[in-house]
Amino acid sequence: MHIDELVEHWTILDEERDLIAGKRGATRLAFAILLKFYTQYGRFPRGRSELADEVIERGWWC
Repeated sequence: MHIDELVEHWTILDEERDLIAGKRGATRLAFAILLKFYTQYGRFPRGRSELADEVIERGWWC
């Protein structure tokens, strides 16, 4: 996945930060990933294989 796609589709927006603020650790990361996936595709992922490795790497977007 190209960096431009990652930034466009997976960057947490200010209003989304409020939604994930109460979550901690792995729960926060999982919630954020599910939120962004749902926002982009209108559904939840069917499995891990639908998520690019770059999306899972913590730190750059969450």
